[in-house]
Amino acid sequence: MTAALTEPAVDRANAPRGAVTADRFSFWYGEKQALHDITLTVSPRGVTALIGPSGCGKSTFLRSINRMNALLPGVRHSGSIQLDDTDVYSRDMDPVSLRRRVGMVFQRWNPFPKSIYDNVAYGPRVNGIRKSADLDAIVESALRRSALWDEVKDRLRQSALGLSGGQQQRICIARALANEPEVLLLDEPASALDPIATQKVEELLYELKRDLTIIIVTHNLQQAARVSDVTAFFYLGQLIEVGSTDRMFTSPTNERTEAYITGRFG
Repeated sequence: MTAALTEPAVDRANAPRGAVTADRFSFWYGEKQALHDITLTVSPRGVTALIGPSGCGKSTFLRSINRMNALLPGVRHSGSIQLDDTDVYSRDMDPVSLRRRVGMVFQRWNPFPKSIYDNVAYGPRVNGIRKSADLDAIVESALRRSALWDEVKDRLRQSALGLSGGQQQRICIARALANEPEVLLLDEPASALDPIATQKVEELLYELKRDLTIIIVTHNLQQAARVSDVTAFFYLGQLIEVGSTDRMFTSPTNERTEAYITGRFG
């Protein structure tokens, strides 16, 4: 008689949070279908890069994870995207709560016309935190995690708009981190930055992936190779190939992936 195999018990309470799973997810802007049956699993605690030519659907997919695209008129979707074990499009998922758990940083830095302190404290205040000591601790922690504290600690009450472009982008990252998200989405976060500021953002992502699931859209293949653990190649609204970044950049299995990575189109 063959003994039954039993799987080891999974400690779900202490398992890393922030897994993102798309299952046959499609998306339409009106009559135009932008995504076709995307199935992709993003594991917690790492950096996943979404690459592909302009208009291939990677930013649409990114913005679908926290339902940013759902704010547009005339859009619809099919399939599902799950954050851990919850469908982000389910009626039980509050969009505000979702966007607290899934922070986002855009291509062009967009700090509020407020002080550095008030920019970072904005989310916690909206979420009901009022005590000055609590806000002080949150602001300092977020600025330290975004590698900005030493640069701005003596001018927290000054306008964030007076900072350099690279600093403003890191303020936006700190603003997202202040909500203690499980996932951080970045849409071309360094495309408008100079090389030095870009390097600081990339170094920051390397540190943050210890605690967060990071998904980054980038046109810069060198950047994807430097910062990501996993790379997913999108083309014409389809997910063509996904795998470890090392493999994707050295031995992709799909000829379209190879053609894009080697610069034959894009």
